[in-house]
Amino acid sequence: MTARPHDSPVRIVLADDEPLLRAGLRVVLEAEGTVEVVAEAADGAELLEAVRRHRPQVVLVDVQMPGVDGFAALRALSKEPDPPPAAVLTTFDLDGYVSEALRIGVQGFLLKDAEPAALVRAVLDLAAGGAVLDPRITARLLPRFVAGGTGPAPAQLDELTLRERQVLTQIASGHSNAAIGENLGLAEATVKKYVSAVLAKLGAQNRVQAALLAQGLGVG
Repeated sequence: MTARPHDSPVRIVLADDEPLLRAGLRVVLEAEGTVEVVAEAADGAELLEAVRRHRPQVVLVDVQMPGVDGFAALRALSKEPDPPPAAVLTTFDLDGYVSEALRIGVQGFLLKDAEPAALVRAVLDLAAGGAVLDPRITARLLPRFVAGGTGPAPAQLDELTLRERQVLTQIASGHSNAAIGENLGLAEATVKKYVSAVLAKLGAQNRVQAALLAQGLGVG
């Protein structure tokens, strides 16, 4: 995606079939002037049309929507050229869907009742290339993740070099490549190489999976 000017708000598309919830989220997200909701969608079909029309930097997607649901939309979105990072909006009674979203490759999982500041920060982190995981979702997902045998063995963690473990810790905290580079004193291109190596060694498909795996192993 094209980098935004430093002082310009992050442009997002918000998809949820409940108008009142969309309206509330819009107020929360736009309150500080750092986020702009450029379009809203009531189902997956409207979401895909809005993304193609507005080219947002971040997409927030509810899972349960009529017609084309959130999963179908996310699968289609992943096939679009240069798709924006997407986060799933969910609730505790729907967290069984998180595993499916993880397989699709979303970059974040957020609860609809998250604190306003946390939602805004999550959008900004997503736009910067980070991964976002609401701690409450992580707490519920990790036991299932470990019990299902989808997490890495400690031996896989041992394969990481010291620097790769440092990068993994940064990934687990949701930092973007630019932020990791700043925190560790590395060029962003170098960070990208380390991130690729970490994902490969852990068998993770994306940063969110790596963050979950790291937290499951007590890293971070």
